[in-house]
Amino acid sequence: MGSRSNVVIDGIRQMITSGELVAGSRLPVERELGARLGVSRGPLREGVRALVVLGVLETRQGDGTYVTSLEPGQLLEPLGMLAELQSPENSVHLLGVRRVLEPEAAAHAALRISDDELAEARRILDRGEAILAAGDDIDLEGTIDVDTEFHRLIANASGNPAFAALIDALVGRTARARLWRAIHQHGAVHDTQREHRAILDALEAHDPDRARIRMSVHVLGVEDYTERHVDEQPVDGV
Repeated sequence: MGSRSNVVIDGIRQMITSGELVAGSRLPVERELGARLGVSRGPLREGVRALVVLGVLETRQGDGTYVTSLEPGQLLEPLGMLAELQSPENSVHLLGVRRVLEPEAAAHAALRISDDELAEARRILDRGEAILAAGDDIDLEGTIDVDTEFHRLIANASGNPAFAALIDALVGRTARARLWRAIHQHGAVHDTQREHRAILDALEAHDPDRARIRMSVHVLGVEDYTERHVDEQPVDGV
């Protein structure tokens, strides 16, 4: 990207951080914005397109360009793409970041989680146990869905949208598929389900320290398991 396009990105960023533009604001018309930033139409459009990709701006057909909601989930979507493109070897590093975030999310969730959210967490894990009851013919897609939904519910229950967005982005479906294939192949699915139940018990007790420890043990175990079996994991997604 050219230096003039960077002028556009920096200029619009400054307009947002200064409060001149807020979530939902409409950008000035192209001619006015270009004159203000001192750039021609080409670099202006290139810079705007880059901010659209990053989730900062959105174009509405026939209505101009607007600042998005700037919600963490939207702004961190590119991180999700990065996570999906990682090799199995590099995905271990992302799990290390997850190990820092998820225990704190669980601790926060233990203090804030509602009865409805606890009931939903139980339903999710009950569904997982029903899948495991199938024996050797385990539904891998269903297992991945259970894992994703359980961890997402806890992150959302933390009350911190940044936690939720980061955790969701760091472990995409491809990485989960690789992991659950390996777990299934080595017969460790029941251990993982028991760890999920232990986390839920701590949440139901509204015990933040216990929730933090249970999640730490679980995520560290996942990280170690992935590192040990990384060479066995296929590189295709599900």
